[in-house]
Amino acid sequence: MPSGGLFVTGTDTEIGKTHSTAALLRALRAVGRRVQGMKPVASGCELVDGAWCNEDALALMTAAGSTAAYADVNPYALPTPTAPQLAAAETGAEITLPAITAAYRRLSADADTVLVEGVGGWLAPLSDTLDQADLVRALDVPVVLVVGLRLGCINHARLTERAVLADGCRLIGWLGNAVAPGFDTDGRYFEALRRSLRTPCLGRLPHAPA
Repeated sequence: MPSGGLFVTGTDTEIGKTHSTAALLRALRAVGRRVQGMKPVASGCELVDGAWCNEDALALMTAAGSTAAYADVNPYALPTPTAPQLAAAETGAEITLPAITAAYRRLSADADTVLVEGVGGWLAPLSDTLDQADLVRALDVPVVLVVGLRLGCINHARLTERAVLADGCRLIGWLGNAVAPGFDTDGRYFEALRRSLRTPCLGRLPHAPA
């Protein structure tokens, strides 16, 4: 796992990006790394002490043992649980790279590694004019792909891998996450993914009930 920063994307929404990012944060802490988690854009928030907060962003802070300002971990906390470009439009917010990169630099000043969790799948836009690839290039960080292990995952994983590489981003590997209980208990899908993807496998996480 490289020092500096790392962007965590997924094959779709609800495939365990937060669960996987938190697991990576805990693993890095266990070997002595100073870490921070970051969820630059989060839709679906609740008011906590008068401020909008997202459950996933708070989970990353807990996993990292973070005392950073919440606004740096989650610069764009959007109330409605829908696509970020729609959630931002509802509030009149404009998602911009400078706000995110400035928060990332502040987190980086007190960490060896910052894990940045994306939204949805790789091609889910942050705004009408901003893709997640734009953010990855602005932060100049490599990418890890979380593959939700369920029916269709081989297709989704191959498509996402091709898209990340086609965007000129550095994909250092993929992580399997068992989102469907009882799926692939014999490991055939997981081994098929190993053979089908060009990038190395970094591991597999067991099913974690919500």
